[in-house]
Amino acid sequence: MTQSVVVQVGQCGNQVGCRFWDLALREHAHVNKKGIYDEALSSFFQNVDPRRSDGGGGGATGSRISGLRARAVLVDMEEGVLSEVLQGPLRQLFSTTQLISDVSGSGNNWAVGHHSYGSVYREQIVDQVRRAAEQCDCLQCFFIIHSMGGGTGSGLGTRVLKLLEDEFPEVCRLVTAVYPSAEDDVITSPYNSVLAMRELTEHADCVLPIENQSLVDIVSKIQHMAHTGKPGSVIKKDSTIISGQGGVAKTEKPFDAMNNIVANLLLNITSSARFEGSLNMDLNEIAMNLVPFPRLHYLVSSLTPLYTLADVNIPTRRLDQMFTDAFSKDHQLMRADPKHNLYLACALMLRGNVQLSDLRRNIERLRPTLSFVQWNTEGWKTGLCSVPPVGHTHSLLALANNTCVKPSFMELRERFVRLYRKKAHLHHYLGVDGMDVSGFSEALSSLTGLIDQYSQLDSTNTAPSQDPPRLNIAC
Repeated sequence: MTQSVVVQVGQCGNQVGCRFWDLALREHAHVNKKGIYDEALSSFFQNVDPRRSDGGGGGATGSRISGLRARAVLVDMEEGVLSEVLQGPLRQLFSTTQLISDVSGSGNNWAVGHHSYGSVYREQIVDQVRRAAEQCDCLQCFFIIHSMGGGTGSGLGTRVLKLLEDEFPEVCRLVTAVYPSAEDDVITSPYNSVLAMRELTEHADCVLPIENQSLVDIVSKIQHMAHTGKPGSVIKKDSTIISGQGGVAKTEKPFDAMNNIVANLLLNITSSARFEGSLNMDLNEIAMNLVPFPRLHYLVSSLTPLYTLADVNIPTRRLDQMFTDAFSKDHQLMRADPKHNLYLACALMLRGNVQLSDLRRNIERLRPTLSFVQWNTEGWKTGLCSVPPVGHTHSLLALANNTCVKPSFMELRERFVRLYRKKAHLHHYLGVDGMDVSGFSEALSSLTGLIDQYSQLDSTNTAPSQDPPRLNIAC
C-alpha cells in the first residue's frame, strides 16, 4: 500500500484540509468497525502512541489503533486557524512540530509569501516534509492545498510546491487551488493569482482549479432545494455534499459548506488509494493518463450526486443520470462547460456498487456528445472503488482535461491587465526583496502562452456536438 502526504498552506488551505481530515475519519470509522490499523488507514494516517512525542510506538499495519496522526504539514503565516486546530476536535491528529506559523501574515501580497516567508521558513518546511516522507513505506503523492487570491496561500503555497519538486522530483505533486471570484474583496487578488499560476504551470504535475463562485452556486442550489419542501423533493438529512455531519467537528463555521465540497473532491480522488476496488486508480496514473502536454495539466472536476432524496418510495437517481450530471455545467467546480468544448482526456472515478459494464455502457452513450482531440478519441481513464461515500449508495468524480478552462483564465488575465496597465499597487510588491517588475511581465507571458496553447487545440475542434438521448428520470 502506498502513502501520500498533504501540505496545506494558508487560511483557506488549512480550513479545507481540516475538513478533509474530519470527513476522512468519518469514512474510515464507517468501514473500520474493529479499530484495526489497516492498509486503508495507513495511506493517510500513522498509528502512533499518543504518550510519545516522537510519533512512534503505535504498532504496524494489522495491529489495534493506538492513536492516529495525519500524514500532513500545516503552514500558515497567521496563527488564527492553526491555533483553532490545536484547540479543536482534530488536535490529536497533529503534533505541534507539524504546524509552521508566524504572526503577521502576508498582507495579501504574493511576494511576501513567496520570497520573504519562503526564504525564512524554507529549512523548517523541508525538514517537516522530509520527516513525513520518511515515515512512509512508499510515498506516492504530495497533495498541496491553497488558495490563489491571498498572500500566504498563493505565494508561500507555490514556494512549497517548488521545494517539493527540488527535494522529491520523482513524487507526484497534485495541487488543489481555490481561485477567487471576480468580486473578491482582495483588490490585489488578480496579481496574486497570475503570479501563482506561473508557478503552478511550471512546477505542478496536476492542478485542480476550484472557483469560489462555483462553490457558492452549488451551496445555494442545495440550500434552495432543502428549503422548498416540495412533495417528493425533500432532501435526506446529512446526505448533501455540503454536510459535515458525522465528522468530528460539532459546529458549522462560515465557509464550512463550501469547504466540504472541496473536501469531498479530495475524498473521492483519494478513495482508490484508501479503499479496495475492482479497478483501482493510482494517484500518479491521473497525471500519466490525463496530461498529454506538461503545461496543460489543469483538470476540471465535477461531483455527483450533490444530495439524496429523503422519500424512500421515490427511486434513487439512476446511474445513467449520475453520468449525465457529471458532464453538465451545473456540477462543475469551476464555471465551465466541458461538454461543449474539447477534451484532451477524461477520468471517471466511481464509488459504490457499480459494475464495469455500467461504466462502459455510459461511456458509449455519452461518447457521441463529447468532442475529443482527434489523436486521443479513446482518452478515458476509469476507476472503481467499492466503498461509497457515507450517506450514498454510489458517487462519481469526473476529471476533465478540457479547453473549457480557457475563458476563466482569459477573464483572470483581463483583471490582471486592468491593474497592471495602471501600475496600481505595484510598489507593495516591488518593495519586497527578491521581487522585481519582470516577475509580473513573465507571469503574464506565461498565462498568455497557456491560453494560446488551449486556443490552438480549440482550432482543431470543428465537429458539432449532439445532445445525449433524453432520459425519463424520476427524482
